[in-house]
Amino acid sequence: GYLANIRLLKVIFRPDFYLHDVKQDIWDSIQNNEYFSFEGLVEVFKQLRYYKTPDIETPSYLVLKKAANYEVRKYPPFAVAEAKGEKLTGSSGFNNVTGYIFGKNASSEKIAMTTPVFTQASDDKLSDVSIQIALPMNKDLNSLPAPNTEAVTLRKVEGGIAAVKKFSGRPEEEIVAKKEKELRSQLLKDGLKPQQGCMLARYNDPSTKDFVKRNEVLIWLNDFTLE
Repeated sequence: GYLANIRLLKVIFRPDFYLHDVKQDIWDSIQNNEYFSFEGLVEVFKQLRYYKTPDIETPSYLVLKKAANYEVRKYPPFAVAEAKGEKLTGSSGFNNVTGYIFGKNASSEKIAMTTPVFTQASDDKLSDVSIQIALPMNKDLNSLPAPNTEAVTLRKVEGGIAAVKKFSGRPEEEIVAKKEKELRSQLLKDGLKPQQGCMLARYNDPSTKDFVKRNEVLIWLNDFTLE
């Protein structure tokens, strides 16, 4: 039965398997880890929930753990074009960073568009905000042309371990603040160490239907170890 389950998971999800330890096989996202449980069945259907992700490059990551209401990812370093924003769900500064990749730079170079658009709040009140577009992974800071405007800066995001809560719909300010509060509360309850602030990742353009939009709230973690 175990081998049949593994074969089924390989067919449905096409996962990469990483062996961390040899012990009883359990799902972090459910409590009842009997051979068959209704809770496990519900979790399978939750994993089949469809979110539309554009077919363009996105920063790579490795899922380390999937809890009931969030997942923990490991991100490698990546470069971003960044401008000052006003609020997590706003678009202030977006034209500046997209202008940079569309050719408003020192060499008039057009750079491939990526997803998502990040807005980052670095303080606990979610008020000190910047807007970012991740640059292609084959680009580093030394190979990128300088921006034409002081409103845009280029910097390297060091990567690390982040807890991520995914949701659909229109990411309005009150909704994002609620998702951030829920995620932070759950992380503290689980004994993890969230950093101040958060990031909102928006993957879709405004024309995408709300019920398939992919939005994520990310909180970077300190001192995370995989059990």
